[in-house]
Amino acid sequence: MDAFTSFSISQSCSTMDAFLCSIGTKIWLLPTPPFEARKRVYLLMASAFFQGASIGPLIDLAIVIDASLIVTAFVATFLAFACFSAAALVARRREYLYLGGLLSSGLSILMWLHFASSVFGGSTTLFQFELYFGLLVFVGYIVVDTQEIIERAHLGDLDYVKHALTFFTGLAAIFVRILVILLKNSSDKNERNERKKKRRD
Repeated sequence: MDAFTSFSISQSCSTMDAFLCSIGTKIWLLPTPPFEARKRVYLLMASAFFQGASIGPLIDLAIVIDASLIVTAFVATFLAFACFSAAALVARRREYLYLGGLLSSGLSILMWLHFASSVFGGSTTLFQFELYFGLLVFVGYIVVDTQEIIERAHLGDLDYVKHALTFFTGLAAIFVRILVILLKNSSDKNERNERKKKRRD
């Protein structure tokens, strides 16, 4: 396992408190509690804050390696969201909702793989598989969530706070995975350049 993978695993433990707080606020929001809209927006902002705090060490690592990667990851996330949401909007009604079952199965596979790597030890290959497969799953969720929210709106569910939370969760997951991919590629490129310099010397 390389140093970058080890860093990612170790930092996931140090940000567990913020992650649990983010999960707690999301669970509080999902059942549509009897709060006024302003308080629910505050809960949404708190969830976003804790979500950002949980990925703080990753952002710090990106600043150390190459701060421009953060902008690149943000732009790539925005483009992915815009393109796949547009695809869901122009598609026939309920056309992609059937993908929800497949994506849920993929998410379950990711959870079990992460659990297995935590207990038995992971490898670089397994880490890369989780990374790219997870990115594919959450990109698929953009399409499904867009059509599901449209369908809920047709049925009278206009809970914009819960819908915003759904989109934000997917965007954060995609942003993290794209940033990790960019950081890993940048790290591998720097290592190759250092090896070439040592060979020349």
